[in-house]
Amino acid sequence: MNEGSFSKALFFGVIAEELIFPYPLLADPERERVQTLVHLIGRLADAEIDSERIDREAALAPELLSSLKELGLFGTGLPASHGGMGLTAMGYTRVMEELGAADPSVALSVFASESLAARAIQQFGSEELKQRYLPQLASGEKLGAFALAEEGSGSDASAMRTLLSPKGEGFSLSGEKRWVTGGNLADVFVVFARTSAPHSGNKPHMSAVVVERGPGVSTSDDHDKLGLRGAGMCDLRLADVDLTAASILGEPGKGHAVAMEVLSAARVPLSGVFLGMCRRIVGESVRWVQARYSFGRSIGEFSIIKDKVARMLSDTFAVESMVHLTAGLVDQHVEDTSLESSMCRVAGSEALWRVVGDAVSLAGGSAYVRPHAFERYLRDARGSFVIDGTNEILRCFIALSGMHGPGRKRSEVVGAMREPVKGFGLLRDFAVRKVKETFRRERLSRAHPLLAREAVAFEEATDAFQQAVDRALTEHGTEIAEMQYVQLRIANAAIDLYALAACIARTSRAIQQRGEEGARRELDMTSMFSRAAVLRIRGNLSKLADNDDELRKLIASRAYEDNGYPFDVL
Repeated sequence: MNEGSFSKALFFGVIAEELIFPYPLLADPERERVQTLVHLIGRLADAEIDSERIDREAALAPELLSSLKELGLFGTGLPASHGGMGLTAMGYTRVMEELGAADPSVALSVFASESLAARAIQQFGSEELKQRYLPQLASGEKLGAFALAEEGSGSDASAMRTLLSPKGEGFSLSGEKRWVTGGNLADVFVVFARTSAPHSGNKPHMSAVVVERGPGVSTSDDHDKLGLRGAGMCDLRLADVDLTAASILGEPGKGHAVAMEVLSAARVPLSGVFLGMCRRIVGESVRWVQARYSFGRSIGEFSIIKDKVARMLSDTFAVESMVHLTAGLVDQHVEDTSLESSMCRVAGSEALWRVVGDAVSLAGGSAYVRPHAFERYLRDARGSFVIDGTNEILRCFIALSGMHGPGRKRSEVVGAMREPVKGFGLLRDFAVRKVKETFRRERLSRAHPLLAREAVAFEEATDAFQQAVDRALTEHGTEIAEMQYVQLRIANAAIDLYALAACIARTSRAIQQRGEEGARRELDMTSMFSRAAVLRIRGNLSKLADNDDELRKLIASRAYEDNGYPFDVL
């Protein structure tokens, strides 16, 4: 296992380039297997995936589900020892990307069963649970669902009300879960429940349990959603369901860790789904602007149109670079990829939203009417902001998790200052580090020389980022946990840094493999993304000191007092 995290190191101002160079690529024979699967998914999409029908009927046709099962697509990333194909994280993510391009509702139906329910059992289940459920989940004989959220407790676990209570030699499970993706198709549920009585301010002990559909288990009709309509989402009702201790995943009372680890790992293939959607929308948009004529030429020849197309490609290239780099880090058994996976999830959803927004602009009035697909893409893309947690919550996680290490080190130094004799070694190391920060900048030495400008920009941005983190911790101390404007800007800068590093690593490898002209497209993409990313990083860091945060909070507070918009010209 490789220790460390590339992104967490950036918060210390350290560029751990050995983790991202060389950029990971799928190797044979898995590459050939994935190519075959991609081809089969493409054929399935042409023959059986009718996205307009899926959206209209808000369901996947039974014959389509059967075809997905026949292709083994519910178990591509599960181990061969338990009936799956045993693909690596890179291979599995590429498969999910192709499913996302085919239809996001299809992709999410597969994702909910495999990446959430089955993976939870694989990672935390006893051997008995694995043998009992994984082969059936991998084949699609049974489908799984992940039941975490409740009414009023989407991001706040302390508000959870579903209760797992002792009953005889086992347990009784009662409560109601909301927003369960694929719940009406599922036979097996991974359910999270508190094991301590709820009361205000109580952070509960929580356990994860495996529940089969049966007595006391029922699901509501699917919610009538804005988009992603074919990926059913329902409520799960649990009424005094009898369970044994063998049903518990992981340690009793440690369900929070189960949920966080499963969701963190799932964000990589989920980002692959968003990436696949981006690729499809870009392709359709490029074909659209070349086919539409105005003033005697295709609209694709106009500069404003080219600007939008270039931005769509740049966004997609950056997300693709991040997602597959992160999947490669998982395959290298890097100890901690929680920040990187969260960054992919935020960047992927927001790139998708920008891409589909540009696509709608390019399509003009046609984007607002059926049967053109652009209006459906717009509705589907919006769901990417809330699957597995909101972007706002994930940004808070990225910032606070990244600053935890520097903050802890700062606390150790403060403690050493109080007892200088005992803390001599720590103070000496701190002083040496500060001298190095003053006179030497971290280098991205493995970047190809053709990317020297982008590498220097990344180095300078990393240095500025670390100094900004240091100033924020100095100014706010433990209050940083409440400073959400600061968290937002730190997270945004960190995401851009990781995306830029991924682009540089990817393009460096492309140059090594194909030469300068062979990698010309990657070079141009990286150059364009670098310019935009550095400007955003500078903007976010400068606003840490120069902003109107307090004014914005005051205006919002007044709106609460006024119960809405207070102005009228009458």
